[in-house]
Amino acid sequence: MALVAIWSVTLGTTSIAMSDVLAAIFAFDGSREHLVVTTLRLPRVLAGLLAGAALGVAGAIMQAVTNNPLASPGLLGVNAGAAFAVVIAMSILGVASSSAHVWFAFGGAATAAVVVYALASAGTAGATPLKLVLAGVVLATFLTSLTTAMLIFDQTTLDAVRLWTAGSLTGRTAAQVAAVAPYILAGLTLALMFRRHLMTLSLGTDVARSVGQNPLWWRGLAVVIVILLAGGAVSLAGPIGFVGLVVPHIARMTVGVDYRWIIPFSAAGGALLVVLADTLGRTLFASQSFPVGVTMALVGAPFFIWLARRAGETR
Repeated sequence: MALVAIWSVTLGTTSIAMSDVLAAIFAFDGSREHLVVTTLRLPRVLAGLLAGAALGVAGAIMQAVTNNPLASPGLLGVNAGAAFAVVIAMSILGVASSSAHVWFAFGGAATAAVVVYALASAGTAGATPLKLVLAGVVLATFLTSLTTAMLIFDQTTLDAVRLWTAGSLTGRTAAQVAAVAPYILAGLTLALMFRRHLMTLSLGTDVARSVGQNPLWWRGLAVVIVILLAGGAVSLAGPIGFVGLVVPHIARMTVGVDYRWIIPFSAAGGALLVVLADTLGRTLFASQSFPVGVTMALVGAPFFIWLARRAGETR
C-alpha cells in the first residue's frame, strides 16, 4: 500500500522521481516539484487512502451485522443517501464549506440506513438479507435519480460536483482531507477496537446473546461506525461504488472468516484498491480528472456478477 501510494504521487503530467517525493514529504524546500507533491498529488493520494479504508471497513461491518455477503454502503443506499444530502446542501442551501458537507453526508447516510432497514423490516419475515438488498437497491436508485434531476436544473452545482458525483479524487486539497480525516479515523479506530464484538455479532443473534452480548446495542454502535466511515468517505471522494463489496470478500478469501482479521485487512485493502484504481485510471486514460468511481465500476461489476452466481450455486 505504501509503495503504491508513493508510486501514485510520482505520476502526473510530469513525472517526479520517488526520491524527490520522499524529500518533499520529509525535507520540504519550497521548490516547484515539492509544491506539486504537497499541494496537489499528496492530498489526492491521502484522500484515496482514507476513502478506500473507510468504505472497505464499512462494507465488512455491514456484512457482519446483517449476515449478508452482498451488503455494502453502495448496495444498501448509504452512499446514495450521503451524496443526495451533500447535493441538497450545495444546491438548495448554498453550503460551500467542506467541513459542513461532512455533517450533511452523515445525516444523509443515517437517514438512508434507517429507511432501508424500515422497508426491509416490513412483513412477517422481518429484515432478511434479500429484502435488505432489494430495499437498498430501490432507495439508491431513487436517490440517485433525484440527485441527477437536481443537478440538471442547477448548472452551477453540476459544474462543481460533476466529477465528485461519479466518485473522484480530482482536486482534493489538504484542507478538505484535514476536515474529514478525524471522522474517518475515529470510525476506523472504533472498528478496530470492537472487532471482537463484531465477530461475535456476525455469528448470529442467538450466539451473541449466549455469551452475554446485547445484539441491539452493538448493532446500534455498528450503525454509528458505518455512518462515520461511509459519510466521511462520500463527503471526501463522492459515492465510490463496489469498494465495500469487493474488499471484504478479498480479505475473507485471504485471512478467513474471522472479522478480527477481516476488518484491518479490509482497511488496508480498501486503501490500496482505491489508490491503485485512481492511478491506473488516470494513467491508462491519460487524464488527471478521470473518476476513480468509473474504474471501480469496471472492476466491481464483474466481481458482483461472479459473487451473485456463486451465492446462487451455493443455495
